[in-house]
Amino acid sequence: MTSPIQFELIKRDTQSLARLGRLDLPHGSVQTPIFMPVGTYGTVKAMTPRDLEEAKAQIILGNTFHLWLRPGLDVIAKHGGLHRFMAWDKPILTDSGGFQVFSLGALRKISEDGVTFASPINGDKLFMSPEVSMEIQAVLNSDIAMQFDECTPYETHGQATTEKAARQSLELSLRWGARSLKRFRELETGNGLFGIVQGGMFESLREASLAEVSQQGFDGIAIGGLSVGEPKPEFERILAFTAPKLPEKAPHYLMGVGTPEDLMLGVSNGIDMFDCVMPTRNARNGWLFTRFGDLKLRNSGYKDDDRPVDPTCSCYTCQRFTRSYLNHLQKANEILGAQLNTIHNLSYYIGLMTEIREALAKDRFSAYREQFYSDRERGVEPGQDKASNPLSGLELQLSRSFWLFN
Repeated sequence: MTSPIQFELIKRDTQSLARLGRLDLPHGSVQTPIFMPVGTYGTVKAMTPRDLEEAKAQIILGNTFHLWLRPGLDVIAKHGGLHRFMAWDKPILTDSGGFQVFSLGALRKISEDGVTFASPINGDKLFMSPEVSMEIQAVLNSDIAMQFDECTPYETHGQATTEKAARQSLELSLRWGARSLKRFRELETGNGLFGIVQGGMFESLREASLAEVSQQGFDGIAIGGLSVGEPKPEFERILAFTAPKLPEKAPHYLMGVGTPEDLMLGVSNGIDMFDCVMPTRNARNGWLFTRFGDLKLRNSGYKDDDRPVDPTCSCYTCQRFTRSYLNHLQKANEILGAQLNTIHNLSYYIGLMTEIREALAKDRFSAYREQFYSDRERGVEPGQDKASNPLSGLELQLSRSFWLFN
């Protein structure tokens, strides 16, 4: 069967696993590696579609679970899908909704058939299964849908997930993946469906998952279950083990990750696609990412700082406003502050991927990567912004849960 989406591997880096590619989708082509802004409820928070276009976003995300609950499928179907509903004519990827359902904790009950849960909006009893998820995503008409899976947690109630529990979770996801694929093909949407590699922190399970998912016939493959609370060395270990083994001819997607350094690490390991709530949520908290490190707008040192956030950035925010003004907006909790901060953070993330693609095209990725780390470690003047990320603790542990409350 011919895939409804086409991935072309244009060039491989000679000194790493990084790769340059193009993904042709029903609503346009996407140049990879790429970062995808998160638009949970049919909107990237604080951004209009025009803002996204000016930031050079090529593809964004929507969430099956939340759009199903509100505004509901009847409303979106009347618009012919999510694209017209949110006035975005470029590609969209939708998550399956599985992670949000499982994150409901005591409000849900898992069985082989699927998950029964109470709506977090009004308490109604609802049911989500691989088939239901595919039917919802068909109505959304996203260019890329994701299989319904169980995201294996790093720990539960403070106890690390055992190998036995991770295996059971993985096996359930594999069965649900097969059902997802069967129903999705029956729906004949003309869109693509990605499978998801799970397995927790166990290399043998990651390998087993990858072996089966690779043979199931998906149009692309994702690594799930990372950035779910594990220590950074564990994240790096599983990524370095799993990513190089992904099928070469398929697009590679790392779900829910992460910092600029995480993106660079992912690209170096052959990842093509990334998404994360970090640039948008951090922006609303006054935490800005720049070429020269992170900048916390609430610091008093920026009260009269008349420089742009990043002098090398060409975004609307950096070209027109000063750190002092953004500091004022942040402390006054003005809506404009959230908008300007988000414009910058997304422009930085998307621009970083653009520069990575340019470096790959010119055979200078290793040199670019070295300069990237050097610049990021330099720090923003006056150098006082060495603090923990505002998405620390639970929010970072649930980096794929940005759709729970975003």
